[in-house]
Amino acid sequence: MTGQDAGLLVTAESAAEALRHGLDERARRAAPAAIAAVAERGRVRAVLTHGHPRADEAPTTRDTVFRIASMSKSFLAATVLSLRDRGLLDLHAPIRTYLPEVRLRHRGADVEVTGDLLLSNRSGLGEDNAWVDRHLGASRAEIAALFAGGVHLAAAPGTVYQYSNLGQSLLGRVVEAVTDRDVEDVIRETLLEPLGLRRTAHVSDGYAPETLAGGFRTFDDGTTFRPEPFVGSGALGCIGSMFSTVDDIARWMWFLGSAFTDDPLAPAVLAPASRRELQQARTPIPVPSAMFDGRDLAGAGYGYGLFVEDDRRFGRIVQHSGGLPGFSAHMRWHAASGIGVVAFGNSDEFGARRIAGAALQQLLERTDAPSAVLHPWAETVAAAQALDAAIRSGRPAATYPFLADHVLDDIPADVRDARLEAQVQEIGGIREDQDPFPDRVVAAATEAELRWRIVGNRGDLLVDMRLVGLPEPRVQGLGAAVVAPGQTRVEGEGAGAAERHRIILPSP
Repeated sequence: MTGQDAGLLVTAESAAEALRHGLDERARRAAPAAIAAVAERGRVRAVLTHGHPRADEAPTTRDTVFRIASMSKSFLAATVLSLRDRGLLDLHAPIRTYLPEVRLRHRGADVEVTGDLLLSNRSGLGEDNAWVDRHLGASRAEIAALFAGGVHLAAAPGTVYQYSNLGQSLLGRVVEAVTDRDVEDVIRETLLEPLGLRRTAHVSDGYAPETLAGGFRTFDDGTTFRPEPFVGSGALGCIGSMFSTVDDIARWMWFLGSAFTDDPLAPAVLAPASRRELQQARTPIPVPSAMFDGRDLAGAGYGYGLFVEDDRRFGRIVQHSGGLPGFSAHMRWHAASGIGVVAFGNSDEFGARRIAGAALQQLLERTDAPSAVLHPWAETVAAAQALDAAIRSGRPAATYPFLADHVLDDIPADVRDARLEAQVQEIGGIREDQDPFPDRVVAAATEAELRWRIVGNRGDLLVDMRLVGLPEPRVQGLGAAVVAPGQTRVEGEGAGAAERHRIILPSP
């Protein structure tokens, strides 16, 4: 699809409907209180609340504060990259460069891991959610002694995905080592204060008690609930202790997501390139997997403090859950459109990921959201238009403009001419009354590629062109295929996100 940069896609009505779809009866039954919100480019479009956050008469409101648990990891990761950008730490140095007392062991021997491996959950440290949940308040001395004693890896470093809270917590200790400050203070001063996230914190002390959601657990499918005291916030708090509101998380999602746009939010707080690093899958995660709720994914992985999904239809979706005894939270956003959903519930049976996922999926489908927004090079468009004119006029391939020197060696000009002549006959000749070139562009996988249609009397030609990015870009690939009228794929080609990119062509 071609067009201009899109404005807001979501109406208040469609946002509210999506929230009702996600925060369904099953979800409401699973928690005493819940809230879900749709945001687009940082602007909250609709909020839906449920229940009573402290099991009293006070209702859940838009300002109710919930614990967001492991969603905290994205704040830690962003802070680490900020310090990296300032030259204070090296993500690819062994972690013992900063924490020499740490011992990590695999098959009886000490091994080295880097900050990059720890942040992206491929350090070899095993999954530890159940243990960490109940040790979140452990002191720095306790956790330091644990690592000094030698923590065992469940796989060789750098080989497989395993979600390790302990591993990521080491980056909190690195932050403290290079700044001589508590990591929570560094996160607050680096991110929370500059971005105006005044309702987000690592501890509950600063909130009025009437604004805080209490935690609850159910063991009978929501028939009864037992109060669950807050687990503490100690040495492991940097990876899972934070509290926040839907408005603050909406702004945080857009701060991260806007890095994929031409107008990123608050570039002085963290470079857009560094924010994109957070949202780039580094450690593959097998799909299908229960953690992706049956979504149709081409791939998935863990970035830095964030999960990244490659949806076959909608492209990049970034997300992270948070779960602690008494709480379930989730945030997810669509990179191309800036549409996001956040959901909080005060029960660990709430299933915030399912709720936010269902709401976002409905919104993306109903808005026909693009899979990406792509700006082809001016050279790409110029070459495509010149080749389009040459093909339509019947010029011999030997005279085609913009071709790299190898193209007519790989497929000789006379072979190209014979093939194209047969294709033109198959479509009943090329029609003279073609739509303008921008209206015939159907796909672009990258800024250096275009696919467009040339309309014939009985069918169409789909032309694919790819440039190589030399100082003067040249066409390195050119081909055509016959398709039925209006088709955008060649025979045997499966559906892909690339054909749903919004393509912004340079102004004439």
